[in-house]
Amino acid sequence: MGPAEGRPVVLLHGLFSDAETNWLKFGHAAQIAARGFRVIMPDLRAHGMSGKPHEAAAYPPDVLAHDGLALVDHLGLGDYDLGGYSLGGRTAVRMVILGARPRRLIVAGMGLRGLLNTGGRAHHFRKILTGLGSHSRGSPGWLAEAFLKTTGGDPEALLPLLGSFVDSTETEIRGIAVPTLVLAGAEDQDNGPAVDLEAVLPDARFVEVPGNHMSAVTKPELGRAIAGFLAE
Repeated sequence: MGPAEGRPVVLLHGLFSDAETNWLKFGHAAQIAARGFRVIMPDLRAHGMSGKPHEAAAYPPDVLAHDGLALVDHLGLGDYDLGGYSLGGRTAVRMVILGARPRRLIVAGMGLRGLLNTGGRAHHFRKILTGLGSHSRGSPGWLAEAFLKTTGGDPEALLPLLGSFVDSTETEIRGIAVPTLVLAGAEDQDNGPAVDLEAVLPDARFVEVPGNHMSAVTKPELGRAIAGFLAE
């Protein structure tokens, strides 16, 4: 999306979501493209229009980060920006730790705890996926299941994906010298306080937008903040 000659920015969506839901539906990609960027929005493995294998062997450690690095290489992106929301933000961080060199980095909906201890969130979502249909109305599990239904997610593919998450170390995160926008909803504590992540990154700023982990992606302030950061 955006001008073919525009500066490329790769944006990665969150768990249970897809590029359409995270970046297109609420106008974030349009805001970014309007600033002259070419927005590249893949559907992650086990999501959206991408492949959804059910075999555990299809989800080795850090598979999403390696998929992202392969995409950057396939597209020949030598000078680009990179970002993501929630799982996408964690994946973008893992890509940089594994060798990606974007000009700028956006980590949205993700705190330091969510990078250092991926097992906590993996356990949370494993309980949701193995208890489909049994969650109390209005509970976090019920809301996550309702969201999964709207995106047409495949639980049999998402379950083994949870086993591919890799913890980062604080030393690795402190080594990310890329100018970084840390972005989170004012009521979002799902992956720990985002300000904790800003504090350990050597070149980061924190921007708060309205909403919680689920609703922040529906707010125009999210796309506006990303577009403004990239256009500086």
